[in-house]
Amino acid sequence: MLPTAETTFRPGDAGYEDELAGFQTGFSRRPALIVGAADAEEVRSAVAYAAGHGLPVGVQATGHGLPGAADGGVLISTRRMDGVRVDAAARTVRVAAGVRWGQVVAAAAEHGLAPLNGSAPSVGAVSYTLGGGLGILAREFGWAADHVRSLDVVTADAELRHVTPDSEPELFWALLGGGHNFGVVTALEIDLVPVARVYGGSLLFDADLVDRAVRVFLEWTADLPETVTSSMGVVRFPDAPMVPEPMRGRYTASIRVAYTGDAAEGERLVAPLRAIGPALKDSLREMPYTESHTIHSDPDFPHAYYGDSAMLRDLDAVSAREVLALTGPDAPVMSVVQINHLGGALEREPKTPNAVPFRDARHLVRVLNPLDGPDLGAVRALHGRVFGVLEPLTVGRSLNFAFGGGDRTQGLYDAERLERLTGVKSQYDPANLFRQNYNISPGGR
Repeated sequence: MLPTAETTFRPGDAGYEDELAGFQTGFSRRPALIVGAADAEEVRSAVAYAAGHGLPVGVQATGHGLPGAADGGVLISTRRMDGVRVDAAARTVRVAAGVRWGQVVAAAAEHGLAPLNGSAPSVGAVSYTLGGGLGILAREFGWAADHVRSLDVVTADAELRHVTPDSEPELFWALLGGGHNFGVVTALEIDLVPVARVYGGSLLFDADLVDRAVRVFLEWTADLPETVTSSMGVVRFPDAPMVPEPMRGRYTASIRVAYTGDAAEGERLVAPLRAIGPALKDSLREMPYTESHTIHSDPDFPHAYYGDSAMLRDLDAVSAREVLALTGPDAPVMSVVQINHLGGALEREPKTPNAVPFRDARHLVRVLNPLDGPDLGAVRALHGRVFGVLEPLTVGRSLNFAFGGGDRTQGLYDAERLERLTGVKSQYDPANLFRQNYNISPGGR
């Protein structure tokens, strides 16, 4: 039996469009049925209904990482499932399927703890973690997925399972890195870390210093301690009222830093960055962890975008310069390029293995394009050129940073990992019920 009529929606029903709305507005999803689940039992009922009617299932909490357009099927909206429970003594938190990272940061901070969240507080904690979870403290603590203790998941047989490394080791392994391919995760328990404050922020440089900033950033990150996690963003901002000064209309490079050591050492570590030249903005400071979202200051309003990424064995200044030449002020479409410095704890296998791939990558390059103007064909053509430049350095792609390319799943896993994931899919979802995602097909299909 489906949940009550008040939380089920079909096309044309009052509330259908509101329930469907999410952060990503660039791709149309028109499910035949939306189930606004309030708890795990309502998720279980929705999966049973979909399986009984042969309908594919999709999942949406915040709508940041939609794989693309989709028609038909059942969409399970989990945003009503917003419980957060901190166990300060165990340094863990239990988060329900619809919880956003901002909620977890606030709850953990009351105990002097922090989650391994990403840069945007509005992102859903569960989907982020199922994709690996590259956080602002990642080089020190590793992938968020490495710290999961257990998951509650409704599988294709409409059974609610409490999955641990001991109870179902293959399913546990596959869920962490395999995304939404194996069921609907209704909650997970994950470690917190003893961090209450950080030294961090960003340095913003104008167009004439972009090339120097990229070169210095790549040199600077070569021998950093693992306690420093950093990235660089390069973008030509539109000359629009929504863009704050001093970025409006400028082509800029922003270097973002998060460091868990003391402020005096933080100041010493960032001195080479400040030596790049005069900054348009310098927000580096000691801050409570509850202000860590200001390091990146990601957009907090829904918009249309397309994005992809490349996990690189290394990145040199020449290749970076070629990428920026293609995506800079003269590019046919506006591009946001981000370079993440990896390594450190990210390259180590966790005590309990999971499916997160490409741990040997040293850099991640992400390219994101607003879709409020250019057509998708032009954006994809640009991506072909950009990632063609990076192809000799590329080991794969990142599931967390594939936005709108659900028809393109190659490169998300290495061959050995994909074969193992396919085996788990064949065992737990042989009919491929959970396929409105970056899909791993069952073996032989």
